[in-house]
Formats: sequence, C-alpha cells, structure tokens
Amino acid sequence: MSTKNETEKNEPLVSDEPANDAKEAPVIHSSKPHSPKRFTRLTYWFSLLCALCVGLILGVLLMLTRLQGTISTNAELSQVINVYHNIQDNYYQKVSKKKLINGAIDGMLTSLDDPFSQYLQSDESTSLNDSVSGSFQGIGAEVQQGKNAIEIVSPIKNSPAAKAGLKSKDLILAINSKSTAKMTVDQAVSQIRGASGSTVTLKIQRGTKTFNVTVKRARVDQATVNGESLAGDRTIGHIQVTTFAENTTSGMKHVIKSLRKQGAKKFIIDVRGNPGGLMNAALSLSSLFLKNKQVIMRVDNRQGSEEVYRAGKKYDNGFKVTEPVEILVDNGSASASEIFSAALQENGRAKLVGSKTYGKGTVQTVVPLSSESEMKFTVAKWLTPNKTWINKKGITPDIKADYPALANYALISSDETLKPGAVGNEVKLLQENLHDLGYEVKETGLYDQQLVNAVKQVQTKAKFADPTGEFDEKTRDALYREVSVYLLNHDNALNAAVKDIQK
Repeated sequence: MSTKNETEKNEPLVSDEPANDAKEAPVIHSSKPHSPKRFTRLTYWFSLLCALCVGLILGVLLMLTRLQGTISTNAELSQVINVYHNIQDNYYQKVSKKKLINGAIDGMLTSLDDPFSQYLQSDESTSLNDSVSGSFQGIGAEVQQGKNAIEIVSPIKNSPAAKAGLKSKDLILAINSKSTAKMTVDQAVSQIRGASGSTVTLKIQRGTKTFNVTVKRARVDQATVNGESLAGDRTIGHIQVTTFAENTTSGMKHVIKSLRKQGAKKFIIDVRGNPGGLMNAALSLSSLFLKNKQVIMRVDNRQGSEEVYRAGKKYDNGFKVTEPVEILVDNGSASASEIFSAALQENGRAKLVGSKTYGKGTVQTVVPLSSESEMKFTVAKWLTPNKTWINKKGITPDIKADYPALANYALISSDETLKPGAVGNEVKLLQENLHDLGYEVKETGLYDQQLVNAVKQVQTKAKFADPTGEFDEKTRDALYREVSVYLLNHDNALNAAVKDIQK
C-alpha cells in the first residue's frame, strides 16, 4: 500500500491578542543625569548580542552532531565501500558497477526480512505502476516472498490465475521449471507476466501436495468493480471489488447508481480474493459508507506518533451510501481490503461474512532512486479504528461461512494425461473432484472403468467431438469450468449474507 494522503494534525492554539510583556524600565540612581532612551538602546543591543551568541553556539553544536553522525555513517559504510572496490579491482573478471550497486541495495532491503520491501528496477517498477493504474498482461495473482518460495497472496477474481484454480497461500516452487527459492518477488513477477495468449507453467505446493499448472496469460483488469441484482431478490445488489486501484471508488459510485435505478435497496460488497492495492483507494471507498468524521484507520510510524484518517468530503466528494451493507471476506482479502472491511465492521456499519482475512497490517511507500529504479518499503503499521493491529492475524468475520470442501482441493497436475489403469494421488484427486460434483465414482486411486465413464460424461457435457474417457489438458479445463459453476451455485458465504441482510 502506498500513501499520499494528508492526515489529521492538532494545530497549535494561537491567541488573537497581542502579547503585553513591556515593563517600565527601572530607575538607576547616578551622579549623572539618567537617559532612558540610551538605556533602552543598550539593553536592545546587549540582548541582540546574547541571542547571536546563543544561536552561534547552538549552530556549532548542531553542526558537530551532524558531523559526528556523518563520520559514524561513513565508518559503518566503509566495509561496504571496501567490498565494492575490492571486487572492482581484484575479482577475476570485470563486473558491472551498476550490477554491484543494485545488488547492494537489494541486499539491504532483503535483510529487513519484509516481503513487502523491495528494490524495483525499470520493468519491475513499470509492473507496479500498472498494478495500481488499471491493467496488465499476465495471470492476475498478487504474490509475496515466502519461505524458500513465492507465495500467492490472492488471485484476482476472474483472472487466468483464478480460473486455473490457484488460491491464497499456494506456494509457487518453480516458474517454467526454474526454482523460485532464490527469486525476489519482482523477478518472479517478471517471469510470470508475458504476452496475452502465451502460457506459463507453475509448480505449486498446497499443503503437503505439489502439482504443476499451466496458465494462459491474458489482459487482466485490476480495477474492476462489477455489480448485479441478485436473481432471487432484485432489491439486493451484489458488488464485487477485485482490487483497490486509482479508479475503484469511481467504479463503485457508478455501480451503486446503476443498481439503485434497478431497484436495489441493500448491498453485499464482495472483497473475497481481493489482494488490496492503494491505501488512498481504501480510504475513499470506506468514506462512501461511513458518516463524516468516523475513523477509517490509524497509522503508527516508527516515532510512535499516530495519524488518524476520518471519513469526509475530501475522500468521497459528498457521495454517500446509506443503504444496509454486508461484506464478504476470505483469506485472500488482504491489505486495503482489510482496511475497508475493518472500518465498516468496527463502526457498526456492516457485518463481515465468510472466513478470516489474510492479515496484512503494514503500509508501504515508493521512493524513486533513479530514472530506472525505485524502492518500495514499509514505513508504518496501520491499525483499525479500535486500534487493533491485524498483521498476521487477520479479521474474524461476524458470520462464519465458507465454500464447500471442493474449493480447497489441490489442483490436478497438467503435466500428463491420465489414462485407464493409472494409479496414484492424481487419480484419487480426480475422483474426489468428480465425487463432490455428484458423479458416481469411488475414491480408490485406480483409474477404473467407473472413472472412465465419469470422465466421458464430463467430456460429453463440454461437447467434445470424441469423448475418450482419458483425462487430458482439455478435459481438465472442462472439469474446472464445471467446478467453478458448482462453487458459484454453492456459495455458502453469499447465501449467509443474503439471509442475514433480508432480516
């Protein structure tokens, strides 16, 4: 999350009355006639001289303090400088100065052990700009540094990653057979992204299981806010927010106006799988649903000072949503999604329905380092209105409800075609999926005739010209389309929210 917002500050109280400190000069007895005017001038010049001396002393002390700090800093950096010159002068082959400097910067940020602090170079900084402005070409998954792998924070809804079945907390062990163990987040992102229509193969670990998934890249719109009236109750508008970007709030206003015209009088805001984004977007979106001056969030910096952000016209331009609201969340709801959810929950504006959120309670900013690079790093932690830090804890929903078990199965590997007679975990996983979808199969781990018949039924539903009963990549895609439809029709969280908001 990056922030460019003004925060509340207590302005000093200033009196309109002029200060009246002037006192009558004391009378000094002398053998010479007393001159009040001359005495006043001497007092003035003496005071001025004292002020100059004090200022000079303070200036010298400040200069010495800064000089001492500079000397201390130079001493601390001398090792880094020595290493740099030694490599430049004595390494067995020439090394690019730029490469060494980039490595030093990257190393310092890596040493923070903070997955959200990163050194971004030209193509990587462009990716960041794309992510907050609207769209890019890739698979559509927010990722972070995990232990010896890249971890998926959340796939963006309706993105290639989501359609391929990737989930929050999945670990990407390899990208096109290249291990991610030593990759930075941005190196991984540059490997994953690519031209629309091309493919990338990811080795995924989910729990104790590992499998490969081939994902076709496409144009991903990160700032989409979609809404529709529920078929069963046209007075309820279901609004999905896929990320928090520059145009998210304007998109929300447009959808709300449209749904109102269609008769919507209540709204269910869906931020499940929303990985977050811009802090300013979270502030402005939250303000739409809160009364002016209600606290949206608090930010604590390293000095211990607190900045409070409140709802108001500067965020929402006077547009307010006063209808009843509930929010759908899950473990893929992170960062800005959690700011929005906590703000409405703790102000008594909305109930949260679903499962516990991801738990990201830090704020990042981006600092340009050159024309080709920039640094994104953590500058503060944010707290909910009630001063709770949800980092690595998440937010507990008011009403717990989740998808069926089918949603949590590992993905069936796309590496090979499963055929009759095959035995193993992949076969058993296929049987588990088909069984939960209602097909007559037993979870034996053997590709028997019963499984052949079920696979043929899937292929027939998908209008295959020649249903073979073999489970290939094309059949895998057909199966997961069917899984998606099933989960959509068995959305326990949405059903629970609808039931509660209808009361």
